[in-house]
Amino acid sequence: MDAARLALLVVSAVAGMAVLMAAAWLVQQRHQTSRWVDSSWTFSVGLVGAIVALVPFDADPLRQVLLAVVALFWSVRLGGHLMKRNAKIADDPRYAHLARQWGAAAAQRMFFFLQSQALVGAVLAIAVGLAAHHPGRFGRVQDIVGAGLALIAVGGEALADYQLALHRRSGNGAICERGLWSWSRHPNYFFEWLGWLAIAIIAADGDGSYVFGSLAFAAPAVMYWTLVYVSGIPPLEMHLQKTRGSTFAHYQSRVSRFFPWPPKRGRDAS
Repeated sequence: MDAARLALLVVSAVAGMAVLMAAAWLVQQRHQTSRWVDSSWTFSVGLVGAIVALVPFDADPLRQVLLAVVALFWSVRLGGHLMKRNAKIADDPRYAHLARQWGAAAAQRMFFFLQSQALVGAVLAIAVGLAAHHPGRFGRVQDIVGAGLALIAVGGEALADYQLALHRRSGNGAICERGLWSWSRHPNYFFEWLGWLAIAIIAADGDGSYVFGSLAFAAPAVMYWTLVYVSGIPPLEMHLQKTRGSTFAHYQSRVSRFFPWPPKRGRDAS
């Protein structure tokens, strides 16, 4: 991949995500509910990632097809899970809270907020494209390590979602501390981040022959920042603090915020 093709990849990913999230905004405004926003974003990232992985078809075909399949599989699994979960609610409480804060400017500010999400999604899709267009044949050590981490990430996130669903079906209103949720307050977010780290590892090249590969590490960096400091953990934990009170505060004091770690006893978790 040369600089011109990198520029084409970047422009295509940014434009594709911008258009798709503008469409998501139109749906959100028409139906006055944000419950489909997250699933729309997920499907958009998977679709745009698969497209930039396959076009132009100029690298190892196996590598390009595998990265496109990974992007699509990730988006279908996670997007389908989000659709099924949010079908039971009238609105996403995080977006509803933002809309109340924004008041009369809610529609305009929601558009630009979703466009900021589109930019994050473009960074992720670009990472898929960078990995797919690596000039080497698929099968390097980085490929094997990255593929293994990707499998762990997808399996871990699916397991975390399943354990949380079991807890909710049990009718117990307490905080879920089942399985992975006893090691991290947000194991689904952790495995989501791990999956994008896996993509970056596949894109990387230690001998310097693929200078653009290291750019893919922007994906796990942006995902970590988004999940831990912006639209992931902060609004969700704010909501849980209001609705679960001291129960959630006790959970916070014992269980790691993001990275899985054995629960602590009598000390604050980091």
